[in-house]
Amino acid sequence: MRTRLITASALLLAGALALTACGSEEKKADQKVDQKPGKTLVVATHDSWAMDKKVMADFTAKTGITVKIQAQGDAGQLTNKLVLTKDEPIADAVFGIDNTFASRAIDEGVLSTYEPTLPATAKQFELQGEDAGSLTPVDYGDVCVNIDDTWFTKKGITPPKTLDDLASPTYKGLFVTPGATTSSPGLAFLLTTVAAYGDDWPSYWKKLVANDVKVDAGWTDAYTVDFTAGGGNGSKPIVLSYSSSPPFTVPKGGTEPTTSALLDTCFRQVEYAGVLRGAKNPKGAQLFIDFMLTREFQQALPDNMFVYPVDTTVPLPAGWDTWAKTATKPYTVDPAEVTEHRSDWLREWRDITTG
Repeated sequence: MRTRLITASALLLAGALALTACGSEEKKADQKVDQKPGKTLVVATHDSWAMDKKVMADFTAKTGITVKIQAQGDAGQLTNKLVLTKDEPIADAVFGIDNTFASRAIDEGVLSTYEPTLPATAKQFELQGEDAGSLTPVDYGDVCVNIDDTWFTKKGITPPKTLDDLASPTYKGLFVTPGATTSSPGLAFLLTTVAAYGDDWPSYWKKLVANDVKVDAGWTDAYTVDFTAGGGNGSKPIVLSYSSSPPFTVPKGGTEPTTSALLDTCFRQVEYAGVLRGAKNPKGAQLFIDFMLTREFQQALPDNMFVYPVDTTVPLPAGWDTWAKTATKPYTVDPAEVTEHRSDWLREWRDITTG
C-alpha cells in the first residue's frame, strides 16, 4: 500500500498575495520560456512519489532530460519548504501539492504560470480562476473510512455506514484515524467533518473522542499496525484510508477484498504539478508536466501511486472498477477557505483530541 504522508503543519499560516494587473502581466511572462531545456530536471515532491522506471526512462529518451526526484516529506512539509526557499528554489518543478495546500503555495508566490493542454476529463479537477494557471491537476483520490468486512461478519455486528455511525456506542473503540496535524488523510478527514457538520464539527469530534477513537501519527500506523485487515495484529476494524485500498486486501487465491470503503464518508483530494518561480530549468519543468498528462504516465499512476488519473479515459487496474469505486458525492472544502481557517481548525482539533 502506498504510504500517504501528505501532512498538515498546525503552525502553517495562510499567506496573502494581492493579484494586480501588473501581476497578471508577470504571469504571462512566466509562461514564455524560449530557452532550450537543461539536461537535468529537479522535481520536488512528497515522500509517496513512485513511478515505473520504464516510464521515466521514456521521458528521458524523448527529451534528453534526466529527472532527479527530491522527496521533501509530506505535502504540508513540501509546501512549507517551497515557501521558505522561494528566493532560492530547491527544484525546477513540484509535484504533490494537493487541494488543501494549493492556495498557500500560490499566494506565497512560489509558482510560475504554465497552462498545458489538459485531457478533456481533467478540467473538472482544475483550480478556479487565475489559480488554474499556477498548478496542473495530475491525479486524484478519495479519502474514505474503510471497514474490515470479515471482522464484522465474524462478530455478527452490522458495520457502520455513515459519519454519524462512527460516534455510536456500537463502534466504541473500533475506529482509528491518522491525525489531522500529522498526515494528509487525517487532515482530509477533518475537512470532511467540516464540510459535513459546518460550525458544529468540534461537537462531532468530541463525540468521536468520547467513543474512544484512536488517533495515530500517520496512515502507516493506522492502516498497517492498528487496522485488523492491515497485515499486522491490529484490533481496530474501522480505519481511515482510501477508496482505492480494498483491492489490495484480496487474499491469495481469493476473488474479492476482505474490506470495503464507505463512499458516503469520502473527501476528494487532487494532486497538482507546477513550475517553480526562479527555476533553473523551467522549459524542462514544462515538458515534464506535459509528460505527466500523457496516457502513458496517467495509466501508470494507479499501480505505482494508488491514485486515480485525471484522464479518466485510461483503463484502471483489474478490480478497481468493482472494488475501488470513487465517491459520487465526495465532500469538498474550497481551497481558499482551507487557507483562511486551516491553522484555527487544526489548533481546535488538537485541543479536542489531546484533552
